[in-house]
Amino acid sequence: MIFSVITIFPSLIEACMEEGIISRALRERKIELDIVNLRDYAYDRHRTTDDRPFGGGEGMVMCAEPLSLAVKAADRGAPDGRRVILLSPQGRPFTQRIAEELCSESQLILVCGRYEGVDERFRQGYVDDELSVGDFIVSGGELPALMIVDAVSRLIPGVLGCRDSAIKDTFSRNLLKHPQFTRPRIFEGSAVPDVLFSGNHRRIEEHRFVESVRRTLMRRPDLLEKATFSRDEKRLLKKHGIMMEQFCKGGGDQT
Repeated sequence: MIFSVITIFPSLIEACMEEGIISRALRERKIELDIVNLRDYAYDRHRTTDDRPFGGGEGMVMCAEPLSLAVKAADRGAPDGRRVILLSPQGRPFTQRIAEELCSESQLILVCGRYEGVDERFRQGYVDDELSVGDFIVSGGELPALMIVDAVSRLIPGVLGCRDSAIKDTFSRNLLKHPQFTRPRIFEGSAVPDVLFSGNHRRIEEHRFVESVRRTLMRRPDLLEKATFSRDEKRLLKKHGIMMEQFCKGGGDQT
């Protein structure tokens, strides 16, 4: 997977390459991360990448020409295609499902918007998709771009040390993760559930599943509208006094 990030602040992206999962994935060549400095494609001696909007109004608008040149330069001609993504508050909300969708691409070109947005002609002519990481405003698309690089990279085989980590992450099943514990066994009078020391892996998995559903019901019941459960899971939840039919409006039994 090739990630190409187009930005006027390359140093914001460079910091991500030095630590954590992304750094290891780069060293092991599981992913590639190109940083494209938009100012290198500006058409004047001042390396201008934005200008005042026609018709007046507040702020500045990113110019179409340097953006289009940067996209052309970033395009590696990947055999399975590439997707140009504009990070924008007007984009569709980024979710785990979209991360899984993007994982099938050979190259993602992430355009970091700034100011009042980009020239509409660039958006119409070059952008395949627009994504937003939430209903709030940040100063630019760099942080959202890094979030997408991280979320998609985790799904690439070999990037995470544990093969099951991505599969069992929060949102992979529209469920929040179950409570986690580590040493010591008793902390300030609070003990770790005994079942976790039983050695019975089936009981442990059942316990974690039930607690995951409980936590989702308490904190994010909206997620359960898309959740699906097998007949055995429904029986297990019913045994623990959790009736899911009223919550899973869109989900049936898994096959």
